Amino acid sequence: MRQQGILMPIASIPSKYGIGTFGKESYRFVDFLKKSGNKLWQILPLGPTGYGDSPYQSFSTFAGNPYYIDLELLVEEGYLTTAECDSFDFGKDEHYVDYENMYLHRFTILRKAWECAVSKGIEGAPPYREFVESNSYWLEDYALYMAVKNHFGGVCFLEWEEDIRLRREVALQKYREELAEEVAFFRFQQYLFAKQWKALKKYANSQGVEIIGDIPIYVAFDSADTWAHPKLFQLDEAGMPIGVAGCPPDAFSETGQLWGNPLYDWEYHRQTGYEWWMQRIAYCYELYDVVRIDHFRGFDEYWFVPYGDDTARNGCWKKGPGYELFATMKEKLGEKKVIAEDLGFLTDSVKELVKKTGYPGMKVLHFAFEAWKNNEYLPHNYDKNCVVYTGTHDNDTTVGFIKTMPGKDKDFAQRYFGRRNSRDLNRLIVRAALASAADTAIIPMQDYLNLGREARINIPSTLGNNWKWRMDKDALNDKLAEEIAEMAKLYGRL
Repeated sequence: MRQQGILMPIASIPSKYGIGTFGKESYRFVDFLKKSGNKLWQILPLGPTGYGDSPYQSFSTFAGNPYYIDLELLVEEGYLTTAECDSFDFGKDEHYVDYENMYLHRFTILRKAWECAVSKGIEGAPPYREFVESNSYWLEDYALYMAVKNHFGGVCFLEWEEDIRLRREVALQKYREELAEEVAFFRFQQYLFAKQWKALKKYANSQGVEIIGDIPIYVAFDSADTWAHPKLFQLDEAGMPIGVAGCPPDAFSETGQLWGNPLYDWEYHRQTGYEWWMQRIAYCYELYDVVRIDHFRGFDEYWFVPYGDDTARNGCWKKGPGYELFATMKEKLGEKKVIAEDLGFLTDSVKELVKKTGYPGMKVLHFAFEAWKNNEYLPHNYDKNCVVYTGTHDNDTTVGFIKTMPGKDKDFAQRYFGRRNSRDLNRLIVRAALASAADTAIIPMQDYLNLGREARINIPSTLGNNWKWRMDKDALNDKLAEEIAEMAKLYGRL
């Protein structure tokens, strides 16, 4: 079945208090998706972010980002007042997230909500107790981790006192007792997150819209996952990484990308029947309808960078679990909807892995118009079992991409579309994605809005100016919805 969707991060949704949330504007976006003929809403990872603000470097692979909890919904529930929310500065620029202000003030207002909820007896309420009990397998480690992290001034767990860093039982009990209120506060945040997100997802599904969620292949080193489950990773006896994740030099970076994530001990995972992975993936399907597995090639081979190196240049390829993990997934969890992020340099073994799983891979039109070769990303080379994008969160917007295209490439693109100039190239590239043979087409919202590089989400291997773009509150309208729906109908995607 042919279908189409829009890539739009939650953080980029307009809202009153500094960042996109699960509030009324997200429901309005779902209504826009339905009206415009889109059956899919792709988002970025939902985990709590730390240094660098990247959703791909989260404090937990299970927990949700408290920033996305909608304050206006908490006002409706009686946990906050509008005056309390308005008294905080969450950033003055409606077009960009101010993460520093979010960090400084969001938890303060959420604590007010927590204090009010406690006074109303929430800890004894059946829905709250059920959430805490059913999610205890990850929630207790995460809540304690964050409470202890705050206790030590926010530093990485490697800098904590040795007894709690190494999770000695006496220390764990000590901090559970001393930081009990802080631990409870972090539980409450996750309850609100799950409650609001599941309500939004339920509404989206009722409107015929499915959610595509993004699961990073790796977890952050500074995370509850690494602290609580060191056996899952390639660490030495002192708990230090032996090697870290990244990727080799490519078009994005001459020195490669040094991500710094801990690498998995795949032999240990194999011995456990991939238990942690099955738990992680099963949880994803509680949150999403379709899961895009980031950096899929890392399951075939992964780039090992010696710990302490300044760049990823001196890394080497090592074998991953291969098809065995996905065979286990199909056996334990059944057939699930998956998108395999198979971008970058692909060896024959990676291609064979994608083919064996049967999962659709990705095609990105920004990679298609290299004048010197007839490459696989050109629309006439697609088969049906793939998902085509104009660009991803790691690419410039298509308008920005066109402005920086080499002359030969731009000339080739113009000839490909039968045009003498690049004036309409953005819209033509969007149409090429929708018209292609690919079963699924996903277009970033910025490309429908004809926005330039000021709306770019992320520049890989850079820090400080990413993940910030927010859509204008008046950007969505009936005219745009009708234009997109007309294309959906024209190209058989309704």
